[in-house]
Amino acid sequence: MGDGENTWIAIFICLAGCFSILGSIFNWGFFFESRKAELFLKLLGRKGARIFYVLLGMVLIFMGYNLINS
Repeated sequence: MGDGENTWIAIFICLAGCFSILGSIFNWGFFFESRKAELFLKLLGRKGARIFYVLLGMVLIFMGYNLINS
């Protein structure tokens, strides 16, 4: 992969992290009503799932940042 491809992948990963954090902070209904979020809602409850998605978003942003700077 060239540097340009890594940059686009890193930007996409960072945007996914931002989406995860924003969905959690603003408690978007469609975000938590999706079939994929169902497991986390059952295991952690709504508040726990929101915390999980903020942490997930932070990890994604960190990964994207490291990919850009590598």
